[in-house]
Amino acid sequence: MAEEQTELEERIIIKDQHIKEIDLVNRDPKRINEDVVKVDFEDVIAEPVGTYSFDGVWKTSYTTFTVSKYWCYRLLSAILGIPLAVVWGFLFALISFCHIWAVVPCIKSYLIEIQCVSRIYSLCIHTFCDPFFEALSKICSNIRVALRKET
Repeated sequence: MAEEQTELEERIIIKDQHIKEIDLVNRDPKRINEDVVKVDFEDVIAEPVGTYSFDGVWKTSYTTFTVSKYWCYRLLSAILGIPLAVVWGFLFALISFCHIWAVVPCIKSYLIEIQCVSRIYSLCIHTFCDPFFEALSKICSNIRVALRKET
């Protein structure tokens, strides 16, 4: 009975990974586009002191900019959003596939093969270099440095 319950929980967890609930209010929870797309009217168009257009032109320009930006984004995302989601999904699936089936096995294979060379290299270093540097350290161990301030 306990095994059936554990198996059922595993199936639910696996199923939940594929039907993840999305947040329709906070659409950038990890803030990956925080510094990229924050462009408001004031960031693009500004009139310095003493060079003002008519108030009606300024208000109409603001409204036109804001509404056109909003609707152009919505229209582009409606037309290109789903095809680009397919492209990005395919690309990241391809990257994952290559990483899982090619990159990691190649690295593991390399590490297994290099282990033999590593042991030989380590043996040579310990055989030839250790005695040399040990003798050098004994020679240099009797050196004393004294600093005096002469006036």
